[in-house]
Amino acid sequence: MLSRKFLCSTALAVLLTGTANAEVTVLGWPGGPEETALRAVTEIYNAKADLADEDKVELLFTSRDGFFDKLQVDLAAGSTAFDANLIATYSIGRYAPFLEPITLSDEAGSVFGDTVLSTMQFDGAQYGVPTDLSLHFLYFRKDLIDALMADDAARTLYGDISEKYLGERLAPKNPEEWTWRDFAANALYFSQSVNPDSPTRYGTVIQMKNLLFNMMVFHSLPRSYGANWMDNDGNITVDSEAYRNTLELAKMLYDAGATPPDSTSYEYAEANAAYSAGQVAAMVQWNAAASDLVGAQPETVTQAPPTGPDGRFTHIHGLGLGLNAAAENKEGARAFLQWLSTEEAALAYARADGAPGLTPATAGKLAEERPDLVQVGDYASNYGFVMNGGTSENALSVYEAQAKEFTGYWAGTQSLDEAMSNISASMTELLK
Repeated sequence: MLSRKFLCSTALAVLLTGTANAEVTVLGWPGGPEETALRAVTEIYNAKADLADEDKVELLFTSRDGFFDKLQVDLAAGSTAFDANLIATYSIGRYAPFLEPITLSDEAGSVFGDTVLSTMQFDGAQYGVPTDLSLHFLYFRKDLIDALMADDAARTLYGDISEKYLGERLAPKNPEEWTWRDFAANALYFSQSVNPDSPTRYGTVIQMKNLLFNMMVFHSLPRSYGANWMDNDGNITVDSEAYRNTLELAKMLYDAGATPPDSTSYEYAEANAAYSAGQVAAMVQWNAAASDLVGAQPETVTQAPPTGPDGRFTHIHGLGLGLNAAAENKEGARAFLQWLSTEEAALAYARADGAPGLTPATAGKLAEERPDLVQVGDYASNYGFVMNGGTSENALSVYEAQAKEFTGYWAGTQSLDEAMSNISASMTELLK
């Protein structure tokens, strides 16, 4: 029989793991490697011989659509349908009034490091244990780059194309040395709409759908040009040369056919499918895609995103689990969350395809199995950023507003000036 917490819930669809007598309920992020990894470590935890039945864990999952809005309603209403729940860097400020700070294990600092732990902090308190760290990799086909670099005629054509579309003659480079303009030149060269002899149909794929997570992928580009949401005095600074120049760069690639013509309907799955099918030479995508993309195209190499005038940057945020202030089994939930912050749990989570942000010493224990996690820790420490205002109560709404306006510009339904005027007004209201 289900516990009374499940019976009183009207907002959540319940999927169970563990035993029917479990009393600790955890609301996780549905679908993808995050759900797979959470299920795996929960099974390990529930199998512990010294764990009482009332402290075993059951998992709840709902649809991703409207997840954060539904969660806020449940938390604000004091729902007891779950004891611990998903939180994210960009939503902590929104949910903190309905959560309780937690204490992590003594191992947490050496397992995750200060940068990763800070993605689960708000107003100086630790509100969650980090489970998945999201940032961006540049994925590229090394076989294609090597062939280009070795072909004098191809190098000449590459220069001609960059001069025509970018106004300067660029030479092919190793991706480790790319600026974003090099990225654009490479995308143009490897697009059959520009270069009919290209071995790939598209040079890149840009996720342009009106979706907040697509804005997070895009953000690494304008940030490298000096963009931010607001200055230290709280003034909205989105209408800047940094945003304008990079929005125009993305639209130029779209108009030139360097990204699929239906990119304005693309998100994570569609972009990955295009790359996996061998249609794309290089793209910026979440680190969570590494195993799938390298598996589909084994000549793929990953590295940090290209540089801009202000340096090399990658958007970073963490998913984690926090404690519901209305939880009916707080002690059981605290025990589970504390265990999740141990090395045992972090390594198990990683081996089950999760993406925890780990220190070099911890990630090194998985170097052969998960080399991508070694890069994740390195890039987070050296290039990670959160926009000023990116942990505010309305951060998600800002991303949603940007997605609406920027997609409108890319799709040609409004001008850049209109997009900038609209997003400035929206962000002024949301971040006031």
